[in-house]
Formats: sequence, structure tokens, C-alpha cells
Amino acid sequence: MTTTLDGPKTESNIIPYVPTGQFYFTHGIQAFKKRRFSTAVKWLKKAIETDPDEALYQCQLSVIYTEVGSYHAANQVLNEVLIQFGKDYVDCYYLMANNYAHLGLLNDAKKYVDMYLEYQEDGEFKESAEQLLEMLDSLDEEEEDDDWAFDDEDELLIYQETAFYHLEHEEWEEALKTLYEMMGIFPEFTLAQHKYAYALFMSGSEAEAIERERELLEKEPANIHAHVNLATFYMKQGDMEKAGPHIEKLKNVFPMHEQQKLAVAETLARAGLYKEAVQRFSKLRDKQVIRRRVYYKWYSISSYHTGNPSKALSLWQQGCRTYPKLGKEGGPWMEM
Repeated sequence: MTTTLDGPKTESNIIPYVPTGQFYFTHGIQAFKKRRFSTAVKWLKKAIETDPDEALYQCQLSVIYTEVGSYHAANQVLNEVLIQFGKDYVDCYYLMANNYAHLGLLNDAKKYVDMYLEYQEDGEFKESAEQLLEMLDSLDEEEEDDDWAFDDEDELLIYQETAFYHLEHEEWEEALKTLYEMMGIFPEFTLAQHKYAYALFMSGSEAEAIERERELLEKEPANIHAHVNLATFYMKQGDMEKAGPHIEKLKNVFPMHEQQKLAVAETLARAGLYKEAVQRFSKLRDKQVIRRRVYYKWYSISSYHTGNPSKALSLWQQGCRTYPKLGKEGGPWMEM
């Protein structure tokens, strides 16, 4: 006991506990094993923040992103590891190759798997890397396009995946920047123009977004994405009278392209045509499409309103694991 001017003061024997990076990492791994992916990401980010010099934490975060289909985000993390730690973590090359293969960017996948095998002849992923390379080589033999055209396609897909990532995470300014660049480099890729208009509307430039889509629709009256956007914009403004004609057009359209199928299904769900929406959602097969935020959200809502609450809940939970912000929107039973 010590004495101060204020009288006796008891010394505390309590030692404050300061969590370490390993503490957060362990909790992140536990959440990952339980497939609570959004929780695992939060723990891993805390581990990285606490101990930024531990590359293992960043690599594990990339594995979680890969597991939920956020391949672009996974490769961003892995690229940062390589920049910071260099060739001490050559396993990153294989992990990046695997992610690029999932994205359909086969040239990039082949480049990184070659790098992995060059630097790590007897590494942990050697067998998997050789199998991946064999698959890529067989696909390459079937590909008749010239190398320059293939590289061009790879660049387009990178831009497209980046833009989708920002859109689905409601990062409107970042999406606008990416889409603006994309429109300049690939002016013939008209989907970028519609996504740009959507990002404009969501960032507050509603009049400009609507005018852009009107102009596009005048040039191409049957344009599916123009009808989708205008229907969506007017519904968000509460103007069902103006949205109606565009919705009616979409009810009678059955596109071949998966992105267009998803867009039509989402719009029908927004309009409360849940039975029609479920029929459209149930026919989607493309892996990249069925991992989109709007797929989980609006397929869940449509399922709930057509008497299938168990499927609705399952879809909503999957969506929340991949897109944590979705959990703040209530659930499929809420009025949207």
C-alpha cells in the first residue's frame, strides 16, 4: 500500500490484456472453419492491423475471399503480400493463378502458375499447380483466337470484375472511375455504359442517369439493359406509371446472355412479380452470376413471397456471408 496526499491508495495487481495478432488470427480461423465468412474477415483484418508484418494473416484473408468467390479481392491481397515480402511467399503465385482461372483469365492464370513452378519446384501446391497448368494448356490448345485478342479479353474481364466488385459493395465513386476508364478503352462494350448510368443514379445524379438511358434507348429501342435501368430508376423514384412500360417489355424478353437474364430477373422481383422472377432466377447457371449480391438478395425475396421461406432464408444467409452489408437490410420478409 502506498500513501498519497489524498490518503492510502491500493496498488492494483490487474495487468491489462492487449490482444495480439495471433489472438485475432486464431478467432478468424475458428470462424472460417464454421463457415462464418464475414466474421472471419473481420478477425483477420484486425490481425493484420495489429501485426502488419505477418504475411500469413494476409494470405489467410485471401483464402477466405477465394472461398466466397471474391477472386479479385483475394488477388489484391496476395499482390500486396508479394510487394511487401517478395519471393519469400511464392505460394501466392499459385493462389493467384487459381483465382485468375476462376475468373476465366487464363493467360494470367498460366503466367502465375508458371512463376510458382519456377520458384517452388517442390512446393506444397506442386501437384495442384501441375494439374492446373495441364488444364490451362488443354484449354489453350482449343483456343483459336490470336494472343493479342486474348490479352485484350483478359483486360476487359479484369475491368469488368473490378467494376462489379465496387458496384456490389456500393462503392459508387470507385465504380464510376473504373467504368469511365472502361468506356474509354472498350467503347464497344455497351454494358459498361449502363453500369455507369446505374452508379450515377445511386450516387445522386438521378436526372443525368435517366437522360443517358433515354438516349441509349432511342438509339436501340430493344436494348434490355436500358429497359432494366429505366424501370429500376423509376421504381426507386416511386413512379410506377413511368416504370410500367419498361417492366412490360422485360416480361416478354428471354435473353440468352446470363448477365441479361440476371438483370431481367432482378427487375421483375423489384416490380413485385415474384413468381416470374423465381422462374428466371432458377434457370441461372453461370458461377459468376449466381454469386452476385443481387442474385442472393432478390432471389431470396422472390422465394419468400412465393411460399418458400426455407430457400429464402438459405439464400439470404449465403448472401450475408459474402456481402456483410446485406445483413443490415433486414431480411427477405421486409418490404423492399
